[in-house]
Amino acid sequence: MVFKAGMTHIVRDVDRPGSKVNKKEVVEPVTVLEAPPMAIVGVTGYRETPIGLKCIGTVWAHHVSSEFRRRYYRNWKQSAQKAFGKYKAFARSKSGKVAENRTLKALTTKASVIRVVAHTQLRKLRNHRVGNKKAHIQEIQINGGDIKAKMSFAKSLLEKEVRIDSVFEQSESCDVCAVTKGHGFEGVVHRWGVACLPRKTHRGLRKVACIGAWHPARVMYSVARAGQNGYHHRTHLNKKIYRIGRSSSVDPKQATTAYDLTEKVITPMGGFVGYGTVRNDFIMLKGSVAGPRRRVITLRRNMAPQTTRMLKEKIIEDLNPEVHRHQRQDGPRSLPDQEGEEHLVRPPQEGPPSPRGEAPQGARRPRRGPQDQEQEVKRRLTRLQIRNVISH
Repeated sequence: MVFKAGMTHIVRDVDRPGSKVNKKEVVEPVTVLEAPPMAIVGVTGYRETPIGLKCIGTVWAHHVSSEFRRRYYRNWKQSAQKAFGKYKAFARSKSGKVAENRTLKALTTKASVIRVVAHTQLRKLRNHRVGNKKAHIQEIQINGGDIKAKMSFAKSLLEKEVRIDSVFEQSESCDVCAVTKGHGFEGVVHRWGVACLPRKTHRGLRKVACIGAWHPARVMYSVARAGQNGYHHRTHLNKKIYRIGRSSSVDPKQATTAYDLTEKVITPMGGFVGYGTVRNDFIMLKGSVAGPRRRVITLRRNMAPQTTRMLKEKIIEDLNPEVHRHQRQDGPRSLPDQEGEEHLVRPPQEGPPSPRGEAPQGARRPRRGPQDQEQEVKRRLTRLQIRNVISH
């Protein structure tokens, strides 16, 4: 699970033989997703039945965080906050250890599907704009090997963190499961894009004139109607992964490439609009991603095989995409002086003074004070008087 930070654009060299843009630079939009490590707190198993999968049992970690226990309460402050308290005390006893070993043995012998229970760590996100303190929980299936290998691997992950670079790699593709941006209850013109009726139409013009024939005596599903627009669950297949970066504390040169040697992080100056600073690991996907910023998004391994040349193209490690929309700031900017703008004045050019006694080229005239303004007013009044005398 990752959090959408925002979008930017990159410039990269295309390695696609036979294409018109091969060995050329292209500008492509990308989406930056912040991916704090997920914590594993449980192991569960399922067996196959004629009516579907049935859970055999679950083994929980002995230490779970408060953000995970918050998910079991509607109001954390007004609750007793005793979730997993009895389980923790029972797991430490002799009978609890026997029951835990019995469950693990049943998972090894009877289960056909092994999954781990993981949750997000919002405290590591350190983003007050993401106004959620309850962890997002999901089950992640373990594939590969037999049941014993799966169980041993799942037990080794208990009470540990899983980073995104241990699941995905650069240049491969993934599927994005997200909830689109919600727009509420909308009419047919905005929801379906139908044309408006003429100007003097009776009872409104942003409508569908005919919603169907007399018979069948019902409105067909294909007729555009008003209703909920957005906030739908959508899955986008085969999104190209352009880059996977570590946190800024580990790698302060996140956005540095062979073409752009500027030492900078993935966060632009001032932070991503509406999100802020990316402090944890991140993943960069090609194109847009469904949903608004700050929304949690699920990434999974691609279900369809990668067959097109675009998906099979490798992003060269030494020639990573050059990330744009970033500026470099070596230190804090100095404020302008109170009198003038000395930090913007160019140094005067060397050479003989101009015949009119003006300032050298490239230098700005100093700002006039109140005495200079009074003298200028007197000079203009004298000129007007002389002109009046000459005219008379």
